[in-house]
Amino acid sequence: MENTPKRLGKPTLDKDLDKLTRVEAATQFVSRGLIAPGIGFIFLALAMIVAGSYVIDQPGAAIVVAGAALAAYMAMNIGANDVANNVSPAVGSGALTMAAALVIAAIFETLGAVFAGGDVVSTISEGIVAPTSMPAATLVWAMLAALLAAAVWINVATWIGAPISTTHAIVGAVMGVGIAAAGPDSVNWRLMSGIATSWVVSPLLGGVVAAGTLYFIKETIIYRDDKIEAARRWVPVLIAIMSGSFAAYLVFSPLDHIMGLGLVACLLVGLAIGGLTYVVSVPVIARQSVGLENRNQSLRKLFRVPLIVSAALLSFAHGANDVANAIGPLAAIVHATRTMETGFDNVLPQWVMLIGALGISLGLLLYGPKLIDLVGKEITKLNPMRAYCVALSAAATVLLASAFGMPVSSTHIAVGSVFGVGLLREWYTKNSPRRLEYIRRRGGIVSPEDMEERNPYEIRRRRLVRRSHFMTIIAAWIVTVPVTAIVAAILFTILHALFG
Repeated sequence: MENTPKRLGKPTLDKDLDKLTRVEAATQFVSRGLIAPGIGFIFLALAMIVAGSYVIDQPGAAIVVAGAALAAYMAMNIGANDVANNVSPAVGSGALTMAAALVIAAIFETLGAVFAGGDVVSTISEGIVAPTSMPAATLVWAMLAALLAAAVWINVATWIGAPISTTHAIVGAVMGVGIAAAGPDSVNWRLMSGIATSWVVSPLLGGVVAAGTLYFIKETIIYRDDKIEAARRWVPVLIAIMSGSFAAYLVFSPLDHIMGLGLVACLLVGLAIGGLTYVVSVPVIARQSVGLENRNQSLRKLFRVPLIVSAALLSFAHGANDVANAIGPLAAIVHATRTMETGFDNVLPQWVMLIGALGISLGLLLYGPKLIDLVGKEITKLNPMRAYCVALSAAATVLLASAFGMPVSSTHIAVGSVFGVGLLREWYTKNSPRRLEYIRRRGGIVSPEDMEERNPYEIRRRRLVRRSHFMTIIAAWIVTVPVTAIVAAILFTILHALFG
């Protein structure tokens, strides 16, 4: 009998192919998680190459190249953590998709950093540590340590899902290296006490402004018999207030070094822009409201465009202001290695600015969605009207605080605003006479107690503000300055002992 080789049965072949498919899918899943870090490392390498090409013949070139890599790392972490606050309300409310928000934020962050980020050394030059308190060689190692400490802490905060102030991170790091290098007397403790005060003031101001705005919207629009008619009257006013606040904020803060206007002049500019916006918005809102049903879902459509514009403007302002957190220390390193003098050069190399601008945008695109989801969706449920309150609070609160000379954090304001909106919802649902009367007139539930009896689970769900996130975020805020200060001081001591 002729021997014939055994043939592989179809079931066995299918099983083997199935195993290969699962292995391939698992490999793709694992490799997908390495794409973002890989792109990040490529950007760091490019930053080092660009920096090296400009300083190759200058003294201290290796230190500048190392500083460029750390500045690029810091910028990416700023993009991953801080930029979430600008677009989270629009994403959480459904006014923007995640992809559209990332693209808009990346574009306007870059524009703000490149065209309005000239005051790049503001974080340091405001006097946290006197530059003349240490020699140039010491300053170089101090700035390297500050950059690394701040960037690592922001990276950790992003990983645990805590939106923090990147300005506070670099401020704490600079303070720490200042104490380690020149002693406690080198630190401007008055400024530091103001920053500590802002930990409390920023979120409270943001929450109060956002909650007050939402209360106004509920009282004047949402719980009115004719919502559409009320919207035609008040939505143009609300849009005008937001546009005026943004205009005054942009002129006062990120564009200050270009336009040089005082607070009163900035407020007048905001008033003029707000008035012009009101005139334009009245016919636009009237046209958009034609044919809309008399319900809350219809009202949300009227706030969509203002939210998109606010996300773009907040990103522009953030890019202009916070790019300094990444490239301010690098600018100090470049100046110190070139002149062997402490202080700051008014003429900033363009390549330094580009590292900060592109790094922030890249960090947002690679790692931003995690905190965008947390701030926009996981603390409390946002719709376009609530998100509008958060966006307005971000601009108005910074203006209000600046008028009193308070250093505040846009991150703390945004997160505080989200909590303020959520807590106002909880209070209003149970205590508002207008709401209860509105429901009673329509033959609905006549009291909060009846509402809870009918569906207690639904009421708890609708009133829920995620307290679990609250403690994580507050803890991260409180420890940011001390942690970055301690880590930066330790790193500086090591670097100075080895290379100083």
